[in-house]
Parts: sequence; structure tokens; C-alpha cells
Amino acid sequence: MNPIVNILPDERVLLDVSVSGKKRLLEEAARLFAQTLNLDAQKIFENLWAREQLGSTGLGQGVAIPHGRIKGLREAAGAFVRLATPVEFDAPDKKPVSLVFVLLASEQDSETSLQILAALATCFAERAFREDLTSAPDAPAARALFANVSA
Repeated sequence: MNPIVNILPDERVLLDVSVSGKKRLLEEAARLFAQTLNLDAQKIFENLWAREQLGSTGLGQGVAIPHGRIKGLREAAGAFVRLATPVEFDAPDKKPVSLVFVLLASEQDSETSLQILAALATCFAERAFREDLTSAPDAPAARALFANVSA
């Protein structure tokens, strides 16, 4: 089955979010995960930010996949954020990012997270998929796009 849709409930799909930059985006994502997974937002943010300092998770074409391993997390969790205004993300093509999938993985499970990252990279490589996400009218429609990919 599609590993992406299994970790992406509707409540973790946010559309047309306004943030001032990469750091604020990661703070918002951390708060969202904290609310839905009962984890510490500050620890999630620190983990995501530390990973980002190792090298940008911007893929190019307006897409980023920030990710981190979280102590105490039992299984992978995802959130999709579509930004109202793109933000700089140090992507290889130097273009700002507006489509962001944040992936949290358990400390022990590297294989599943690598499979999910690969599936996400494949999805986002498709121009039509990116365009469909950009025009999705609501969270269920955006989530359905992830549900329909073959991974």
C-alpha cells in the first residue's frame, strides 16, 4: 500500500499557510505535530532545524521535504504544507519553496523513512502532481493526490 497516505491524516494537511521564512515554517510544522501526536514542539523543531543545518532539504521546483528522527515516536508521521507565498529554502535550483512535506521518523526505523522519502521524491518530480497540489481546493483533495500515487 501507499506509504505516504498512511502517515498523512487530513488534520496534517495545511493549505495556503503564511510564514516569513524557513525557520517559521519548521516551527509551525513542529506545533502541528505536537498537537496531533502529543509530542514536544520545541524538540521537534530543534530536530528539524538541526537536520536543515546539515544541508537544505529543498529539492528544487518549489518543493522541500524537511525530515528528522524523533525520540519517542513509534512510527513515521507526515504533514503537508502548501505556502501562500513561497519562501527561500536554499534549494539547488535557487527557487523559493511553496510545497513542503515534513516527515518525522522514529529513531529505529530508517528503512521505512527512506522508502517514504523516495516515494515523495518520485511524486514531486512530476510536474502534473505539483500543479495539482498547487490547485487543490482543500485538505481532503490534497491528501487524495498523495493517496493516488503508486509507491
